[in-house]
Amino acid sequence: MTDSSLVMPMEMAQILATEMTNWWEEVNESTQWQDGIFFALCGAYALVSAIALVQLVRIQMRVPEYGWTTQKVFHLMNFVVNGVRAVLFGFHHQVFLVHPKALCWILLDLPGLLFFSAYTLLVLFWAEIYHQARSLPTDKLRITYISVNVAVYLAQVVIWVFIWVNDNSTVELVGKIFMSVVSFIAALGFLLYGGRLFIMLRRFPIESKGRRKKLHEVGSVTAICFTCFLIRCIVVGVSAFDRDLTLDVLDHPVLNLIYYMVVEVLPSALVLFILRKLPPKRVSAQYHPIQ
Repeated sequence: MTDSSLVMPMEMAQILATEMTNWWEEVNESTQWQDGIFFALCGAYALVSAIALVQLVRIQMRVPEYGWTTQKVFHLMNFVVNGVRAVLFGFHHQVFLVHPKALCWILLDLPGLLFFSAYTLLVLFWAEIYHQARSLPTDKLRITYISVNVAVYLAQVVIWVFIWVNDNSTVELVGKIFMSVVSFIAALGFLLYGGRLFIMLRRFPIESKGRRKKLHEVGSVTAICFTCFLIRCIVVGVSAFDRDLTLDVLDHPVLNLIYYMVVEVLPSALVLFILRKLPPKRVSAQYHPIQ
């Protein structure tokens, strides 16, 4: 009786697994599903891009006397990154099948690099706050940020050149591993400085509404960004060795939908919502751009 009672659940599980596999293959091979999913991603990115632009305009109208603050640059880069992604997914047939293949890699990798630059701006901002609060030197922080980004872009350009000259699986493997390492660096940056700033705010002796709000803001953004970059690191790293998890191809629309929604669209939307507060109209010399 025990054996027969186990057979039914096992058979049901096998049937369910078979049905899911068939559905997955049917969706991946269907041009209608491909178009629907990629156009949905296009719309999602366009919406986030529009929100970032509106927020940038609102900040400029609130404090027109300030130049390109960290806050404004962050929203501008969000507008650009999400706008470029929207265009790429809107023209997914042309992008994924473009030749030479190196050009396809450039179109698909560049927004990811810009996303890295945009969100590590937050790491830089928090690092400056933390160092100022601890009376530590801050003069090398911006140099470090710029140096890391320049090194990342130069390394990526070298990989693109190798793909252009000699497109082979080894170079593609190196390219994916490199993007995985870049994502890990970003995740580590959020964990290091977001975590430090969060702990410092928790230990701050004065209890106030502003302190609680800033604590919630730093904690939430750190958790969101650390998680999205860590997921990107793992997925891109695994996809380098498993062709069934290859991203940015027409016949993996569901995988692309899940991946880009989790690592870019939802994190961007949540962070823009959390950082929606406008700077005050009258500011002091101690004004910090992102509030």
